[in-house]
Amino acid sequence: MKKKKMKTSNKRAFITGITGQDGSYLAGFLLKKGYEVHGMIRRASTFNTGRIDHLYKDPHGRGVGLFLHFGDISDSNTIYKVLSQINPDEVYNLAAQSHVRVSFDMPEYTFNTVAMGTLRLLEAIRDLKLKIKFYQAGSSEMYGATPPKQSEKSPFLPRSPYAVAKVAAHNMVVNYREGYGMFAVNGILFNHESPRRGETFLPRKVTMAVANILAKKQEKLYLGNLKAKRDWGFAPEYVSAMWMMLQAKKPRDFVISTGEMHSVHEFVETAFSLAGLNWKRHVRIDPKYFRPTEVDALCGENTLAKKELGWSPRVRFRELVGIMLNSDLKLAGINIKV
Repeated sequence: MKKKKMKTSNKRAFITGITGQDGSYLAGFLLKKGYEVHGMIRRASTFNTGRIDHLYKDPHGRGVGLFLHFGDISDSNTIYKVLSQINPDEVYNLAAQSHVRVSFDMPEYTFNTVAMGTLRLLEAIRDLKLKIKFYQAGSSEMYGATPPKQSEKSPFLPRSPYAVAKVAAHNMVVNYREGYGMFAVNGILFNHESPRRGETFLPRKVTMAVANILAKKQEKLYLGNLKAKRDWGFAPEYVSAMWMMLQAKKPRDFVISTGEMHSVHEFVETAFSLAGLNWKRHVRIDPKYFRPTEVDALCGENTLAKKELGWSPRVRFRELVGIMLNSDLKLAGINIKV
C-alpha cells in the first residue's frame, strides 16, 4: 500500500502571536498544507512555547517546517529584520494584548501592541516593497454597543481600550489596501475557544473550575457579568477561515462567527450541568471582574463568509463546552468524559 504524499505548497508564512491559541492552531494548519512556517516569539526567561512544542523540531534536522524568531510587535527594528530575512508569501498578524478587561488597566500597552503593532508591520511591508498577503486579526469587540446581528457593514462602537485599538488597526489595514494596493484583509472573528485558550479568559476559566471542583482542588468560582451574551465558536475552525481569506482573488474583510448567541450564564450552567454539578453552589459574583463599560450582546452575521469563502462552522455551543471540559477534566486527573 502506497503512502499518501503530504501536500506541498512551497509557500512561506510568517505568524506573529504564534504561541497563542490561534497562532498554534494556524501553525499546525499551515504545516499540514506544506507551508514553511515562521513565527515571532518574545524572549523570556521561562519557556513560553507550550502550545507549539508538539510542532517544533530541531532546525538542524531534515524536513523541518517550523522556524522561530525572537522579536516583538512593539519593535520596528526586529520586524524589518525578520521580514527581510524570511520574505514570506503570507503574514498573519495575531499578536496583541488580547484580554479585554486587562486593557482597561493597561491601555497604553494595549494600543501599542494592537494598533501600532499592525501599523509597524504594514509599513515594513510597504517600505521593503514585499509582495505579501496580509491578514489582520480583528475582533467582534469592535462592534461594542452596536446591536446584533453584526455584519461587515455594521458600525464600530468600541467599548474598551482593546476594542478601540482593534478599530484603529482595522482602519489602518483598509487604508493601506486602498492607498497602496496591498492585499490586506481583516478577519472580524467573534469569540472562539478551545482547550488551548488562556486560563484567564472566561470560557477556559469556567471549564477549569468545573474540573478542579470535581477534583476537590477548588470550591468556588468568581465571575463578573453573567448577563453578557456572546457568539462562541471553535478556534481550529476559525483559523482555516484566516487562510481562506488570503486565498481569495480579491482582498476584502469578513465576519467569522456561528450566528448563534448564548449568555455567560448559559455557558456556566452548561459546563456545570455536563459534569453533574449545580452551578449555584459554586459560582460567586466579584465586582472586580466587571468592565467599566460593558458590551451586552455580540452575534455575527456570517453570510458573506459562507457565500464567498465557502466557510461555515461545524462545532456548536454545547459541543464546544464539552470539548473544553473534557480536556480540563483530563488535566485535573478526572478519568471521565462528559
